[in-house]
Amino acid sequence: MQEVVIEEPEVEIVEKIKKARNKDKNIVRIVEEMKKTNIKELQEDKWKMEGDLVLKEKKIYMPKNEKLRVKIIQLYHDMPATEYGGQ
Repeated sequence: MQEVVIEEPEVEIVEKIKKARNKDKNIVRIVEEMKKTNIKELQEDKWKMEGDLVLKEKKIYMPKNEKLRVKIIQLYHDMPATEYGGQ
């Protein structure tokens, strides 16, 4: 298993993802069940906890929050190492 490393400015994004996630009743139920039973994955690896992040099918679960999604796209689209060249 590869550990997720959170660096600046991702720390702020992770906090916003957690806050948005806490408004999603289904995810709150899944996270509470995982914490209560002290397990890191449910349903044969479909849901997994890695640190403060919830992964669904090996991808970070992103709540339906349009402003947050736009901010993440802007963050990674404008980074020099991943900047989109328009090709």
